[in-house]
Amino acid sequence: MVETSVPIETQFKLESNPVAFLPEAHQATYDAVEAHFKTPEFCVTSAETPSALTEEEKFWLTKECLLRYLRASKWNQATAIKRLESSLSWRRDYGLYSFLNAELVEPEAVTGKMITFGFDNDGRPAVYMLPSRQNTTESERQLQFCFWLMERCIDIMPPGVETFTYLIDFSDKGTNPSLGTARKMLDILQNHYPERLGRALIINVPFLINAFFKLIMPFVDSNTRVKIKFNPEVIEENIFSKEMVTHAWGGEVNFVWDHSKYWPNLILMAEAHRNANMERWRTLGACVGVSEWEIKGGDETLTTKDDQPSA
Repeated sequence: MVETSVPIETQFKLESNPVAFLPEAHQATYDAVEAHFKTPEFCVTSAETPSALTEEEKFWLTKECLLRYLRASKWNQATAIKRLESSLSWRRDYGLYSFLNAELVEPEAVTGKMITFGFDNDGRPAVYMLPSRQNTTESERQLQFCFWLMERCIDIMPPGVETFTYLIDFSDKGTNPSLGTARKMLDILQNHYPERLGRALIINVPFLINAFFKLIMPFVDSNTRVKIKFNPEVIEENIFSKEMVTHAWGGEVNFVWDHSKYWPNLILMAEAHRNANMERWRTLGACVGVSEWEIKGGDETLTTKDDQPSA
């Protein structure tokens, strides 16, 4: 059994860009949405004074980002544009490019109640949630931590991967958030992170929390609901390989929580990926509509194990 206390990389690689070609009708709709955000007069409205797109915002508006919103909007051009504009405003006001940083959310991270570790067999970053390790009372910072960590998962996604996998374990008397907090998180996920959830796997659900899920499910959209699975056998169902999942889920990895090792390794790994992605984006034109496949080096040589952080 492998023992570790740091996040790990993946050698997963797709052979080609999964969104390289679009049907003609979809291409025309996509082109119109991209052109809207490339217009020099376009401004982001927010609590601040409306202003032109920043470099970070142009970097976020990738080809795949526009396509995720189009798919979530059932290819309705006006709806997709409206939703993208709303998310640009939310991201600016929520501080994703400014004050929402590692230092702000670290108090929520010290017990390891929510971590990213390993990847599933489709290359999705795995996000573990252990409610029994809750160490703070409900607050806005808890939600900020969730979305800060999601952004780090996006940083480390391999080329061609756009989603992540949640693994939620309610063992050891895990508790659920309030209905209000859960609805707020769902609202942000569905409105500002569309098409980002690959799977949500849930185990060891006690009676009271099972009742909570029955209350919250009506607020979950139908596309998300089918991605939620209770009590899966993640190895037997070929969702994870044994060396990429912890022993609590039937894998070979004994993950020993050590905040002093995990936290700096995660920050360094995510920053290295993001900086490399940003540099590629700049060389590709630094504009709206650049493909994440190219930004993430989809045609470059696969990362080797020597590039991975060590315990």
